[in-house]
Amino acid sequence: MKKVIFTLLVMAGFTFTAQSQEISKNAIGLRLGDNDGFGTEVSYQRGIGDNNRLEFDLGWRDNERFDAYRITALYQWVWNLDGGFNWYVGAGGGLAQVDFDDNIPNFDDDSETYLYAAGDIGIEYNFDIPLLLSLDFRPEFGFGDYNDDVDFDIALGVRYQF
Repeated sequence: MKKVIFTLLVMAGFTFTAQSQEISKNAIGLRLGDNDGFGTEVSYQRGIGDNNRLEFDLGWRDNERFDAYRITALYQWVWNLDGGFNWYVGAGGGLAQVDFDDNIPNFDDDSETYLYAAGDIGIEYNFDIPLLLSLDFRPEFGFGDYNDDVDFDIALGVRYQF
């Protein structure tokens, strides 16, 4: 019986060791996606532990109907799947500003600033070189006249780690 318990403890120790990884202290790059007019974002990640990090994104979009800017902040938990593959979840929110063209019907104001709450789930691959590729899904819950519903954002992230 002692051998079985010892074997289980050793296997559990190897499992926890295999699951631990160090995420990069800093990563900066682009997050390319689309969410009701929002597209490219400059993205910065700051590691705050072995498995946690903060992510800050500054996004903008410009088309014939409106110009939009937003900033997002997320807290993320990161877990290792295998080798360089990680998956992560996060929660946070942000602030957005939309400036509409005056010729759009059903909008009395020509600009709006609103808050939103966001979740985040994704997968990433950490290469041996300082490159991090990620694919994530981010539901966002807006609190404003323009964006007062749930939007879904899917994006590809390309970041340089340092």
